[in-house]
Amino acid sequence: MTLTTTAPAVPWGDALGQDDAVAALRRAATDPQQLAHGWLLTGPPGSGRSTLALAFAAALIAEGEHDVATMKQVLAGTHPDLTQLRTEGVIITIRQARDIVERSYYAPSVGRYRVIVVEDADRMTERTSNVLLKALEEPPEQTVWVLCAPSEADLLPTIRSRVRTLRLRELEVDDVARLLVERTGVDAAVAEQSARHAQRHIGMAQRLATDEASRARREETLRDVLRVRGIGDVVAVAGRIVQAANDDAKALTAERDEAERAELLRTVGVADGAKVPPAVRSQLNALKDDQEKRAKRSVRDGLDRVLTDMQSLFRDIALLQLGRTEGIINAEYIDEMRETAERWAPGRALTVLDHLSETRDALGHNVQPTLALESLLITIVSGRKP
Repeated sequence: MTLTTTAPAVPWGDALGQDDAVAALRRAATDPQQLAHGWLLTGPPGSGRSTLALAFAAALIAEGEHDVATMKQVLAGTHPDLTQLRTEGVIITIRQARDIVERSYYAPSVGRYRVIVVEDADRMTERTSNVLLKALEEPPEQTVWVLCAPSEADLLPTIRSRVRTLRLRELEVDDVARLLVERTGVDAAVAEQSARHAQRHIGMAQRLATDEASRARREETLRDVLRVRGIGDVVAVAGRIVQAANDDAKALTAERDEAERAELLRTVGVADGAKVPPAVRSQLNALKDDQEKRAKRSVRDGLDRVLTDMQSLFRDIALLQLGRTEGIINAEYIDEMRETAERWAPGRALTVLDHLSETRDALGHNVQPTLALESLLITIVSGRKP
């Protein structure tokens, strides 16, 4: 697939490789007969669901493609007729859902429509989804809902039946690499490697391309996994993976946490270094709770990235066992993977891949990460699930 630039730069310029979806949404934004009041954008992580949702919101709220100032305000997330729900916790809470449902009944203040964008709609529990049902069934005439999720199967049938679904396409590695070079100026070889290792996930590829430490952590983890031979290795490697995920989460959240705390104190008039009044402590405690939830999700997301990297590794090994080299993701480790493929019995890589999926599910149910990873690594060592 080749990227095209048929759509104008604003608001569709960042919706790369999604020409069919862009065309459908552009028509809907200009023709009321084609506009549904509930939409579901699905596609794999990194396919641009949130980017396209925001572009659609900009086109709906603006007075037309000439109204660039309004569209830029929507894209910046500051327009009063745009409501975005981005959860930084493990799930979208009922309280968050009720808040956006309430806002969905407000008339647009200055734009043509009020648009509610729900990112990670797959993080809604059944009870939370039910909160949205009434609003999706009978939305106000000038309110449009845009939900984003990896697939239709991630949402309840009752939600799916009330929205129009658009499935997004994955970009090719070369397309993502070219985008990285254009956006960041990184070397073409680094861009290609990052796009391949991120499996075409734009956000993850950009992080790998611009953060040498992230690339080093990924390499160290995969080489550790390839070298695991006994129980002693299992315990050590599992511990290092969890520690790296925690360190990564702290690095990503610590500076932001401190900035948020300082901003809150400034907002309520507490000078730097001054004693915090009792009336403000409850607000600080609430902020701390939110930050802890965000940190918990950050750790979980970090572990999920490790599992995704491991999945790519054992997928490559399975391909090599079948005598295939096309589409290898981790070409840098081809010699080690060939050695493993030759040493292992047929089907062993598939057993590991199966356990990887189970480990991801277990972490989603709050199983202790170190124990879950140790169990997975034992399967890698032995070829059998514990």
